Amino acid sequence: MDVRELLVHIHAGSSNRQIAQDMGIDRRTVGRYREWVKAQGLLEEPLPALGDLLTRLEQTMAGHQPPQNVSSVEPYRELVAQLVKENVEIAAIKGRLEDQGYAGSYSAVRRFVRQIKPLTPQATVRVERKPGEEAQVDFGYAGQMIDPETDALRRAWAFVMMLSWSRHHYTEFVFDQKVETWLRLHRNALAWFGGVPRRVVIDNLKAAIVQAVWDDPEVQQSYRECAAHYGFLIAPCRPRTPEHKGKVEQGGVHYVKRNFLGGRRPTTITQANQDVLVWCNTTAGLRIHGTTKEQPLVRFQEVEQARLQPLPTTPYDMAVWKKVKVHRDCYVEFDKAYYSVPYRLVTQSVWVCGGIQQVRIYTTKHKLVATHDRAQRAGDRLTHLDHLPPEKVPGLTLDREDCLATATEIGAATLQAIQTLLDDPVLDRLPTAGRLVRLRQKFGDERLEAACRRAIYFDDPAYKTIKRILTQGLDREPLPAPVPSPQATVFVRSAEELVGDLVIDLAGGESWN
Repeated sequence: MDVRELLVHIHAGSSNRQIAQDMGIDRRTVGRYREWVKAQGLLEEPLPALGDLLTRLEQTMAGHQPPQNVSSVEPYRELVAQLVKENVEIAAIKGRLEDQGYAGSYSAVRRFVRQIKPLTPQATVRVERKPGEEAQVDFGYAGQMIDPETDALRRAWAFVMMLSWSRHHYTEFVFDQKVETWLRLHRNALAWFGGVPRRVVIDNLKAAIVQAVWDDPEVQQSYRECAAHYGFLIAPCRPRTPEHKGKVEQGGVHYVKRNFLGGRRPTTITQANQDVLVWCNTTAGLRIHGTTKEQPLVRFQEVEQARLQPLPTTPYDMAVWKKVKVHRDCYVEFDKAYYSVPYRLVTQSVWVCGGIQQVRIYTTKHKLVATHDRAQRAGDRLTHLDHLPPEKVPGLTLDREDCLATATEIGAATLQAIQTLLDDPVLDRLPTAGRLVRLRQKFGDERLEAACRRAIYFDDPAYKTIKRILTQGLDREPLPAPVPSPQATVFVRSAEELVGDLVIDLAGGESWN
């Protein structure tokens, strides 16, 4: 049994005996939690959010452990089954188990025996509820309706929420029974009634109950949040006991099938949903009900509507919860989109709570670790950079403009080296340029600028060269003196003055004048 569900029952004012009976736990346990709720002053104010509530409970209620899901009698199943077959009384069964080392309670043995003992036919008792106390919910197959997006016929289901006292009900047709649809239908139904019943009786469908076990129903986290938001208690039926929600079974779903859908030609689901709401307020609402002998709509308007709890100021965000695993790339997948999670949680399981506007991610201990806006398209990847390993972030955010701006901050030689890398006409040197400017983090701007200046002096401004200069400390050594460039030879005397009048003998000889 979930602690949150127990606290909601206490907050709603149910007695210890009723809570213990409904949830299959010891009344002393209920009393211990009731004292805690009083001490925390939670009876006079709304219950906090689930994460805050569990955190406060863990901090202020030492030794708290959720009740076990596995019966303490389970190791003795074969012996108990044999004793039940022999019609041994429960008290005697407990004594035989104690001879075998059993140290549990009589209640645990009684619950275990009731699970395995064949049921015998019993007389039924009709249970009537007070105005505003209860609503019953069910799904029923509604045949085929036209999908307005494809103009094709599709299988449709009727969702019916009926108020148990007045028998006034809300009906809506849908194409699926997903959790998102289940939550939206509840929001629409409660808005239609203009108020909230104190408890909602549901069948054990997967959208609401993960595992149909009466003694410990594991309620979907999404539906639990919805119930907490509106302030109603979830009351799941026992498995294979549809009579526990007979009002909506017979007077709701079956009546919709026989009356509204009977003989109706297929229309679009949009048209059917418009027509059925008119039908709820006329044909169904104004008929004389077979049990109450009154009109459901009149009973609702004159009595029950005023007894419902008020709606919250804002409608439920229809948050869908899903347990997922964090991939090695620091993302989780939810509804075909990807959301970043702190890298320390890689390979661990987390809870994703997806609302209409936001997606929140919690650890399995209900600690909030990430919040994202809801992705707009399938395949979108939403990232908070602080979720990624720090050493991986620079490579993701680097671009040409940032690289040049950083180099300019360091110095002219660094800018020249970076520009040389980025001007490569064949290779993309941006990653190398990024590694070059990040050397400032280890060596500082002054040394990096000196290393770039030295590399340029020797006409080798490569990343490896600059890094080698820094690691070997060559940037601290002075550059060699500049070698003068060679110049043309200049004679002190002119050629004419040097050779005088040189007479060239046309016959091939030479003579001085």
